[in-house]
Amino acid sequence: MGGDATSLSAGTTDGMQPAGGTGQDVLAVRLSELARTLQHQQDLTQTLEGIVHAAVETVPGAEQASISAVERRQEVQTLAATSELSRAVDRAQYETEQGPCLSTLYDRVTERLPDLAADERWPAFSSRAAALGVGSMLSVRLFVEGDELGALNLLSRSPGAFGDESEHVALLFASHAAVALVGAGERARLQEAMSSRDLIGQAKGILMERFKITSDQAFLLLVRTSQDSNRKLRVVAEELASTGQLPRG
Repeated sequence: MGGDATSLSAGTTDGMQPAGGTGQDVLAVRLSELARTLQHQQDLTQTLEGIVHAAVETVPGAEQASISAVERRQEVQTLAATSELSRAVDRAQYETEQGPCLSTLYDRVTERLPDLAADERWPAFSSRAAALGVGSMLSVRLFVEGDELGALNLLSRSPGAFGDESEHVALLFASHAAVALVGAGERARLQEAMSSRDLIGQAKGILMERFKITSDQAFLLLVRTSQDSNRKLRVVAEELASTGQLPRG
């Protein structure tokens, strides 16, 4: 992660405040900086990485962070993480099918786990996470206007690292991060659409030249090939453009 994310390194617990400002002023400035920083990330992957690193620098008590999301409505995956420890903790939840992250994703609630060694709600997960050296966790939702995006998972090696202030800041942070994440997703979809349009245009040109047909006829041939081969139109166009051959059904 570049210098943009680390520019948010002044935590709410370090006593740093602007002249005449309050802790809330500091947080407001930091969240504004976060929004501007994430808007300048080049792609979705960089935005995700920016969010997890900024979360560690912003939320009191957080030492590591990750983002989990439900793929294809059933498989949970880690989209970004600040360390291998964060990924290992996520894997422990996926494999045991329990833990604060999964509860946040499926039950749509904030989960604070003060002491993993003493936790009784998710014993299989908690014992594995404690063995990894994790003392406490906090998971909050990432969403915009009801559009579920995933969960932001924060952890610390110390028990009791996350208090009411941590939860409050994490929720505010998540709301700002989710807006940036949606914007990055829209940019990624637009870029993919433009790329698909270019590929389809190339494929149509090949067919028009080869078979002496019109643009509409070439497009119809691509659509029929897509249906017959049970492949997406973009995939058919990409294969034709790269190999010169239409996929067979």
